[in-house]
Order: sequence, then C-alpha cells, then structure tokens
Amino acid sequence: MKRRSTPSKEAILNVLTDSKKAMSQDAILKKVSLDMDRATVYRVLNRFCEDGILHRIVAEDGKQYFAVCIKCEEKKLADHHFHFRCIKCETIECLPVAVQFSLEKGYAVKSVNCVLTGVCKDCA
Repeated sequence: MKRRSTPSKEAILNVLTDSKKAMSQDAILKKVSLDMDRATVYRVLNRFCEDGILHRIVAEDGKQYFAVCIKCEEKKLADHHFHFRCIKCETIECLPVAVQFSLEKGYAVKSVNCVLTGVCKDCA
C-alpha cells in the first residue's frame, strides 16, 4: 500500500539519508528541522520499518537505532548482516558481514539482530 508523503516523513527520511550511520530516535529528533513530538517520530520510524525503507537495530542495552536500507543495498549487504556499536562515539554502523546460522527443521527466521560492541576505527 502506498502511503501519503508528509513533511514529517520527508524531514525524518532526509536526516537518516544524510547520516552515514544508524541513529537513535533522540538523535533524529535533535536533527530534524520541523517541530514534532517523540510520538510522531516513533510512529514514522515504525512505518518506515514496516515498509522496508529502514531497518531497526536493537543494541544490547535495549536502545533502538534506525538505518536507511538503501545504504545496505548500495554496499551489497546481506539482509542479515552485523552491526557495530561504538562505546565512545555511540554510533552504530552496518558491517558488510553476512550472518551465518542454521536451525532445526521447522523454524522460519523473519529477522536477525547482531550487534558487536567496542571502539570503532575512528575512535581507536
């Protein structure tokens, strides 16, 4: 289903598209040029995830980050790839490493969330 474009959606997508790394809802809200509340940002981010525009990364502390899937396609990343969270600059980035796993017969995997945590190459 085609969803209606709104100024809020465009502003949030522009912030994420311009970003080189995944961003938290708080970081997006700080950078967005329009005046909007947290609920609007959260609702838009969830819709983008449902529509396959963004993917959601949940860090080990439970905080959610969002990344534009187009960047993953440009880098030819697998649907199930690793992410790296830097404990110094607090960013998360997609890594070009596919997740390999095997399960017993009967399981159907819908999504994978793999986050490595440490210090990124820029902060090292």
